[in-house]
Amino acid sequence: MGNRLITRRSFIQKTLAAGVTLTGLSSFNAVSGYDPRGLPTVVFGRTGVSIPKIGIGLGSRFCSVSDEDESLGILTCALDNGIYYWDTANSYLNSANGVISEERTGKILRHRRNEVFLSTKIAARETDEAMRQLETSMNRLQTDFLDNLMIHNISSVEDVERLSKKGGVIELMSRLKEQGVTRFIGFSGHSDAEAKRLMIERGNFDTVLFAMNQYENYSQNRHEVVIPAALDKGMGVLLMKVVRPKETVAGLSASELIRFALTLEGPSGLIIGMDSVEVVRSNVDLLKNFTPMTAAEMSATASALSPFFNESDLEWTMPGYHDGYWG
Repeated sequence: MGNRLITRRSFIQKTLAAGVTLTGLSSFNAVSGYDPRGLPTVVFGRTGVSIPKIGIGLGSRFCSVSDEDESLGILTCALDNGIYYWDTANSYLNSANGVISEERTGKILRHRRNEVFLSTKIAARETDEAMRQLETSMNRLQTDFLDNLMIHNISSVEDVERLSKKGGVIELMSRLKEQGVTRFIGFSGHSDAEAKRLMIERGNFDTVLFAMNQYENYSQNRHEVVIPAALDKGMGVLLMKVVRPKETVAGLSASELIRFALTLEGPSGLIIGMDSVEVVRSNVDLLKNFTPMTAAEMSATASALSPFFNESDLEWTMPGYHDGYWG
């Protein structure tokens, strides 16, 4: 992989110098070594790739682990137990302890890259900065290709308009896929359902990752808007922010919130932040022994979540909150 790594990074540097003109690089598809180790899997939309129904989120919870050996143990445990969908981002860091998610992740990837379905995100809204973030991410991750590259946190219709302008980041994403820098492309989002529906319409995306309804602005039902639109395009759909309510509403356990989310129709699976080997093993056990909730259980859990929908003073519902910056 070393020679290809040099070629790929040289390519990215040249595209920056040439004003983001992509030419002459053939597509590269990794030989997969994915092994779910007995975990249930699902075909991830039109990617055609089978993924476990739970992937590991490497954001705030993971970045809170200061000890490097401990965090590498979390990644190793996840992979050894079949959780090979890894979700990170260029902006995932903790300024209090100096942890940068992609750097930690790269220390495992350099030895086991083809065992991992790797997804990262760039937050830039202009192409030159997007390319700089991409190069930084690939250097940190110690890889010469990505499985899934996402535009981070689509927040409004105005945001979509900026990204979809001629020569903009949406066009860049498609060219990066054509050139083999990434196998698939997608986007993530936390709030505005209409913005995500419009992104699905504007771009030829393979994947979408968005927050559960119990994360900010529940009056605008993201599930009912985003999931059907994505499925109509054959996209793989993942949900995040699954266990956040347990921190503010008494009586809600992480395991039942995960089971509730896994029972929903439409999504391929969930991205869950994990901050210890014990949490990894708990999620593995839950998935191996998963049984869908009954209609009555789903209704009761939705009712128990209702106090959370009315919260107005949670950190992540405040104006100006950015997912990916902590400490």
